Amino acid sequence: MTPVIHLASRSAAPKPPATGAPDPLQGFAEAHNALAMALHYLRQPGPVNVPGATRKAVQALAALRRLSSLAQGGTA
Repeated sequence: MTPVIHLASRSAAPKPPATGAPDPLQGFAEAHNALAMALHYLRQPGPVNVPGATRKAVQALAALRRLSSLAQGGTA
C-alpha cells in the first residue's frame, strides 16, 4: 500500500478580523493588484483566461467600492 501524503489546503488564508480604522493604502493596493492580474490573464498568448480576468476585475471593483465608502466617511 502506498503512503498517503496530506498536503496543506489550497484555499486562501482567511482574512484576520478588522481592527481599528481600515487603511486606504491597503484598499488601493488590492485594487491595483487585482487589475494587474486581470490584465495578465488577458495578455497571455494562446487561450485567454476570461473567467480569471473577470474574477479579478470583480475583486478590483469591490476594493474600489471599499475605498469609495472610506472617502465618504463610512467604514469598510
